[in-house]
Amino acid sequence: MDQNELYDLTLEHMMHPRNYGKLEEADATGIGKNPENGEMVIVYLKVDGDKIVDIAFQAKACMTTIVAGSIFTDTVKGAQMEEAKELTRIMLSKLDNVPPEEAACTELVAEAFYAALEHLTAKADDPDAVVPTRMITQRCDPEAMGKQIFDNTREG
Repeated sequence: MDQNELYDLTLEHMMHPRNYGKLEEADATGIGKNPENGEMVIVYLKVDGDKIVDIAFQAKACMTTIVAGSIFTDTVKGAQMEEAKELTRIMLSKLDNVPPEEAACTELVAEAFYAALEHLTAKADDPDAVVPTRMITQRCDPEAMGKQIFDNTREG
C-alpha cells in the first residue's frame, strides 16, 4: 500500500468509522483504558463457536483511536478467533516504531479486544462475570500532542 492509498484509507475510516456503537446482545464486552487521561475504548463481540460474527466499539478518545478501532474491527469481523488474536499481536508488534502518543491509541483498541476475550472466557463459567478493564502501557499526552500540532501549523 503506497502513501496515497494509506492516506485515503485513513481518511475514509475517519469520516465514516465502521462498526462504531454499542452491539446489542453482545456475547462479551471488554474495556481498554488509559489510566493517565481517562480515555477508553469498549469492544463488543458476538461470536458463533470460534468465529467473530460481529464486533463493534465505542470510544471516549481521540480521532486516531476511532480510526484504529474502525480499521481493527473491520479487519477482524468474520475472522476465526485465533486469526483475530494473531492479527492483534502483529498490530501491537508494529507499534515499536511509532511515537508513544500514537501507539497508545491503537493499544487502547487492542487491550479492549483482549478484555472482551477474557470476558468471553469468564462468562463460560459465570454468565454474570464482570466486564474486565485492561490498562494500556503506552504514554499519551493529548495536550502535548495538540500543542505540537498547533506549533507545527504555525511554522508553515
